[in-house]
Amino acid sequence: MSAETGLDHGRWAFQEHRWTEACLTLREADQRGGLPAADLERLATAEILTGESAAGLATLTRAHEEYLVVGDVESAARCAGWMGMQLMLLGQHAQAGGWLARGQRLVDELAGPTAVQALLFLPEGLGKLYGGDPAAALETFSLVAALGQQFHSKDMSALGLLGTGQATLMLGHPDEALKMFDEVMVAVTAGELSPIPSGIAYCAVIVNCHLAFDLERALEWTAALDRWCRARPDMVFFSGQCQAHRAELFRLHGAWAEALTAAAAAQGLAVRGDPQALYGGYYQQGEVERLRGQLDDAEASYRQAARTGYEPQPGLALLTLARGDKQQAQSMIRRAAGAADAATRRTLLPALVEIELAVPDPEAARRAADELEAFARECPMAMVRAVAGQADGAVRLHEGDPAGAARALRQAWHLWLDLGAPYEAACCRALIGRAGRDLGDEVSALMDFEAAHSEFLELRAAPAAAWAASLMQKADGGAFGPLTPREAEVLRLVASGQGNRAIAAALFLSEKTVGRHISNIFLKLGLSSRAAATRYAFEHGIAG
Repeated sequence: MSAETGLDHGRWAFQEHRWTEACLTLREADQRGGLPAADLERLATAEILTGESAAGLATLTRAHEEYLVVGDVESAARCAGWMGMQLMLLGQHAQAGGWLARGQRLVDELAGPTAVQALLFLPEGLGKLYGGDPAAALETFSLVAALGQQFHSKDMSALGLLGTGQATLMLGHPDEALKMFDEVMVAVTAGELSPIPSGIAYCAVIVNCHLAFDLERALEWTAALDRWCRARPDMVFFSGQCQAHRAELFRLHGAWAEALTAAAAAQGLAVRGDPQALYGGYYQQGEVERLRGQLDDAEASYRQAARTGYEPQPGLALLTLARGDKQQAQSMIRRAAGAADAATRRTLLPALVEIELAVPDPEAARRAADELEAFARECPMAMVRAVAGQADGAVRLHEGDPAGAARALRQAWHLWLDLGAPYEAACCRALIGRAGRDLGDEVSALMDFEAAHSEFLELRAAPAAAWAASLMQKADGGAFGPLTPREAEVLRLVASGQGNRAIAAALFLSEKTVGRHISNIFLKLGLSSRAAATRYAFEHGIAG
């Protein structure tokens, strides 16, 4: 194959999104006769998308230098701008700043503003956005969008509108922001944007849909991102972030095994070249582990997530609460909520309510629940109303208003069921049982506790199952709580210090059956050791 033929082949492969093939053929053409600057840019993009960030940055540097040689200052500045953006994503801020400064110097040499100026404004807008000044970020991103429109750059128009939407959301206007995100995604799904801006838009819009509690939009755009990534099977960059988003949706929908698989895939792709997937991959893994009662594993996952520079909240505070350190959990969640922007704070409020009630500080819990209620009135999407109703109901229980709690909780329960969120629905069902008990309806309360307990067992949510079991025990006056008579007898013998073989002989069972009974006991009661089971047996009158 001649150098010219190979170059045409590489260009075609790039156009068809066959990134690995584009890398191979463009590299071969480069070795045979060198590449023009535009093709070096294509090669750099393909290398970055396949996870070869170091190679991609080196090639992009060559493209920048080649543009300078031929006197194309605007294109050289564009390469410098993308170098800065890419280095920012990799956490190399000093180098990123150097390249952005070089890009700005080159733009200053031009006769007037260009679309490249919009690209160079993007890092400034992001710095303001994540530095706690969304109002200033809004101005910067609006300028990016205006420059994109002026110079007919669809990439800059879309990224400017995306940033404007993010700033608008952080300023507390979710309805306006979501309309902006939808407009950005029209451009993405129509194929109007180049590959890297498309991936940036997909991932940012999904994250912000979760911040706005818009589960339906998050699901829709995650499915679209999944299709986009599957159509580019050799793409690493953005594919890991897609897996992290899938893990979050699987977790919400109760498919916890699938969530762990997706989280592991995100971690693997992060190592291969999609570093932005690292936080989500480990945080979502930690969430499933926490809900299952694997607290040490959850802590390890949260620590890995924290290494990215993002704080693993509210999961870490809820983990601290699960370990019984209520005051520390309260300090953590209050600090995180106090320092957060408006959009992020709202995602922390449900945990804030739960922790304040556990301390207990019902007045602080009421204030947080009222914030959620105000948000639900402003933005009455199903998930917002579910979260707000559950928080309001939980606080009303502490305030001695079981009738009001029951109304709020039942509405939230139906919303969670419609959203397909079984864990949250089961939590609501258990709280509904508590309200029924306070109203004197013990029969209905027991039915609610049993239903919640069954759902928690199905999910293998051991701590929640233990909580529901404790509620059931109060309802039936003690006895064996959620245990069957046979399981209670096995537990009695465990508490007496007998091993599985001795228990099997005493009850005329196989050791395998005894092991299964003990596994069920641990799961139902949220326990993890024979010592804990022995303590439970004595505390609840099963042993002795």
